Amino acid sequence: MFGNMISNMMVKPGQSPLFDSPEAHGLDYENIEFQAEDGTTLRGWLIKGGEDKVIVQSHFGVQCNRGGWTPKGHGPITPWKEDIQFLRQAKHFVEEGYSFLMYDLRGHGESDLGPTPWVSWGPEEAKDVLAAVDFATERFPQASIGLLSICMGAASTTYAYGRENGLTNRTQIKAMVAVQPLLYTCFIDALGMPGFLARAGERVSNERLGFDMSEPNFIDNAAQVSVPTMVVQNQNDPWTKMDMVQEYFDALKVEKELKMLDIEKSRFAAYNWVGTHSAEVRSWFDRFM
Repeated sequence: MFGNMISNMMVKPGQSPLFDSPEAHGLDYENIEFQAEDGTTLRGWLIKGGEDKVIVQSHFGVQCNRGGWTPKGHGPITPWKEDIQFLRQAKHFVEEGYSFLMYDLRGHGESDLGPTPWVSWGPEEAKDVLAAVDFATERFPQASIGLLSICMGAASTTYAYGRENGLTNRTQIKAMVAVQPLLYTCFIDALGMPGFLARAGERVSNERLGFDMSEPNFIDNAAQVSVPTMVVQNQNDPWTKMDMVQEYFDALKVEKELKMLDIEKSRFAAYNWVGTHSAEVRSWFDRFM
C-alpha cells in the first residue's frame, strides 16, 4: 500500500490537467500535434511571434504541463499558493520577437502516454524534447532555436544531448537555459522521507518503469551539451542539494553561467520567477540567437 502511494506521487501520469490558454493572455497561437520517435503523440501550442528565433520550452514533471502549475485540486497544503502561468514568459518572448513552442511531455497535460506509461524523470521524456526541436526546425528552417528547460525538462534535455543522433546533431539550437535540474535520488534524499517508505516506493516505481530509478544520471551527459547554457537555481530550494546543481554546472563544457537566486524558500519560487523575470531569462538567449 505504502509503495503504491509513494510511487504514485513520483511517477503517476495524468496529474496535470491543462488550466490556462493563450486566449486568456491575448496571444496569437496554433494548436499543434507531433510524434516522438516511438510513436507517442505530443500536443502543445505554437505561440506566434517572429520567424527567426524560436524558444522550445520543456516543463517540469508530474504535476505540471505546458501551461504551468495550479494549486487547484491539490488540497490545502501545496508547495505554492498561486497559479504559475508559463504563458507569462511566452508573452514576454513573443513581444520581443521570438516565437514560443510549448508542449506537454508524455503523460502530462493533453499528450498521450508513452509505451512505458509512467513518468520516467527524463530518460523517456528525452524523446519528446527531440521531437519538439525537430518540429520547430521543420516549421522554422532558418530560425535559431533556444531551449528553456525546467527541472525534469532540463534533465530530459540533457539526456537528449547524450542520445545517439541526439541534440548535438540539431545545429539550429544556439543556447539553453536549464532551470533547477534535479536528480530523482537527490530529490528523495532532500525530502527526508523515512527509508522504509522511500524503498517501498522505489520498488514499485522500478517495476513500473523497468529500470532502477537510482541509476540514470543526466549529469553523465552534461559534457555533451553543445550550446551555451545558463543554469538557474533558487539557493533556498529545500527539495534539492546544491552540490548536485554545482556538479551539473561543473560538468558543462560550454560557455556557461550559474544564476543563483535568493528568493522564497520553495522550489516553486524559481518556476514562478521565470515568468516574473522573463527579461533576465531572455537576455541569455539574446546573446546567442
